[in-house]
Amino acid sequence: MLLEGQKNWIIMSNYNWQDLLKKLSLKLIECRDEYNTWELTPGQLESGCLGNPGASEEQIVLAETRLGKKLPPSYRDFLKVSNGWPNSDWTDLQLWSVEEIEWFLKRHPEVDWPPDTEERPSIPDEYYFVYGQGQDSVNLRLEYLDNALEISSDSGDGDIFLLIPDIIFDDGEWEAWHLGAKLPGAARYRSFYELMLQVIEQGRFIY
Repeated sequence: MLLEGQKNWIIMSNYNWQDLLKKLSLKLIECRDEYNTWELTPGQLESGCLGNPGASEEQIVLAETRLGKKLPPSYRDFLKVSNGWPNSDWTDLQLWSVEEIEWFLKRHPEVDWPPDTEERPSIPDEYYFVYGQGQDSVNLRLEYLDNALEISSDSGDGDIFLLIPDIIFDDGEWEAWHLGAKLPGAARYRSFYELMLQVIEQGRFIY
């Protein structure tokens, strides 16, 4: 008998990232007509695909060895299809390649986020483990930034995507954050897969 988390893992591991990223590409191309602040190559326009070539298993294992952690399954599968994601909308946010991902505090050793706030106690479980429409973005555990994995560049406006190994679900997925000063706080998801579904729905990286 499968646990609920195991059922979710089967769905995620069988998900066709190629179709998902093609859908994202087409939406971003449509956004380009509206904002017209970035350029695409003729090859990208012809193929309708904005992603990078996929990473090999060897590249991913090298990164896991460097980080000392096995990456969550939906993120691993994503990297095999597109090794990161280029800046493809009007923000500066791009998803790092597997060679570029790094621990958040290693890149930001003196982080003070959110700024100008007093130290506060950790958010209790009944408020923290809420996902979807009932979630309040201010209910994040700032202590998790100590171990967060940075998987994107900064948007230029304080938005960034993180994976949180402090919260690992039964299916092996890590909690994923869209951290942003204007939210305020973080929109949190049960996996990188869920975060990307929101990106696809909105047709942009920042929403």
